[in-house]
Amino acid sequence: MEPLIGFAATTLVLRLLGRVRFARFNAWRPSMRGGLSVMFAMTGVVHFVPGYRESMVAMVPPVLPWPEALVAATGVLELAGAVGLWVGPFRRAAAVCLALLMLAMFPANIYATLNGIEFNGDSPEPLWIRTLIEVVWIGAAIAVATEPARPTEPAHDRDVDEEDESARKEAEPIG
Repeated sequence: MEPLIGFAATTLVLRLLGRVRFARFNAWRPSMRGGLSVMFAMTGVVHFVPGYRESMVAMVPPVLPWPEALVAATGVLELAGAVGLWVGPFRRAAAVCLALLMLAMFPANIYATLNGIEFNGDSPEPLWIRTLIEVVWIGAAIAVATEPARPTEPAHDRDVDEEDESARKEAEPIG
């Protein structure tokens, strides 16, 4: 539940900041990008924390080989995706890859729930709750992947530059 709280709190704080000060976050998609980034940073780090790591290894269905390596790899991918969400040329690809990663990892959540595997001593969430949370995250990743590109130069700055250019031309001597 902590990743959901981190996602929701970060998204809401960034959206609020967008309304009062930082225009870049004055829309839901950029704010959700921040929320996803925080959530994936949290979950990615946990892949390497003793206690949590062992719980994640136990969640890997037995049909998959090398559960320790899979947990490490998915942790690295989550951390890379959290960073990639902020790197302009990789933003969309990172969001799409994170959505696909969540789909690929969801069977481990199903396996853990159906087999009563505890997560660092906590009982697994009911499958319907886990599924709803997953739908929220995948939906947010898709929304971020379809976020319109920001102009490289704010509209206000373009207007000022055009006014400066026209004033300069008016002041030039003719001839």
